[in-house]
Amino acid sequence: MKGRRTVVTILMADDDEDDCMLAQEALMESRLANDLHFVRDGEQLMDYLYRRGEYADRDVAPRPGLILLDLNMPKKDGREALKQIKADPELRQIPIVILTTSQAEADIHRSYDLGANSFITKPVTFSGLVEVMRTIGRYWFEIVELPL
Repeated sequence: MKGRRTVVTILMADDDEDDCMLAQEALMESRLANDLHFVRDGEQLMDYLYRRGEYADRDVAPRPGLILLDLNMPKKDGREALKQIKADPELRQIPIVILTTSQAEADIHRSYDLGANSFITKPVTFSGLVEVMRTIGRYWFEIVELPL
């Protein structure tokens, strides 16, 4: 497989601490050598991407190669954040995978309309999440060419 980049930063925007912890464990279980960062809401996500406040330091907030985005978050939800990111010429190339509990047809259509690269409904089991993280990793970091 290709190895253009050794470590790609994944930024996960999700307000559910259990889901974040499980995603981190699933990433380790799937043996992906990725750097995983978390933000809890859409406002923190935008602060991270624009390096504002606690995310001003590049070492604390490296540019993500992939964003895992939950739709239902406090302050600014995932739909608003997605719209803002994809409207910004500096950020729009970052792939965004919607990883959410929603299975609503309207959410799926709207996410793609706003520029999401993929829409995945969160699996209910840990083994399901491991498989999703393994597949995400394989697809986005081994198969697809990402802009450097």
